[in-house]
Amino acid sequence: MLIDISVLIKSGMVHWPGDPEVIVEQSLSMDRGDVCNYTRMNAGVHIGTHMDAPRHFIRDGVGIHTMPLDATIGPAKVIAIEDPVAIRSEELKRHAIEPGDRLLFKTTNSHLRWNDDAFHQDFVYIANEAAQYLVEKQVRTVGVDYLSIGGFFHDTIPTHETLLGAGVWVIEGLNLAPVAPGTYELICLPLKILGADGAPARAALRML
Repeated sequence: MLIDISVLIKSGMVHWPGDPEVIVEQSLSMDRGDVCNYTRMNAGVHIGTHMDAPRHFIRDGVGIHTMPLDATIGPAKVIAIEDPVAIRSEELKRHAIEPGDRLLFKTTNSHLRWNDDAFHQDFVYIANEAAQYLVEKQVRTVGVDYLSIGGFFHDTIPTHETLLGAGVWVIEGLNLAPVAPGTYELICLPLKILGADGAPARAALRML
């Protein structure tokens, strides 16, 4: 069974403060006499479920078009996080994290932060010291269930620099509400945009 862990892209959806508002509109409509229906979208690349490339925070980092497909296709561990504020190394050390792991962190964000289109500043984030621990463990990919791996008030830049600078691929904006902790097959593919620092993605988990 496949579980869709992507959020719906729509006009007015929640986005990072300062980023462009998401606009999805029908520019051609058969109901208005046009030959076909045609939808246009105006948005940044860091909307909804999306991926960050190293270039997002690393000056000479590679773009999203260079991402190897096996970074986000293959076994992945969904880890439930109990801390309601941040993902910290103390809690991560309770789990068997191994080199090459793809890790998706399920926090209270999945149940509390996707219920409306307002931006919630108090989302659970990855503390930079936990990001450093993940780099030490040589993980391959990290996914979180809100719009940023770093917090709004804390570690916004350091967490990004730590993970992206180490070549860890980052998935943001996952909805893990319907997913129980465990091991799954992850399928997540970002749009292949030349030179971009990120891209929207469709993500799903297959039960093993």
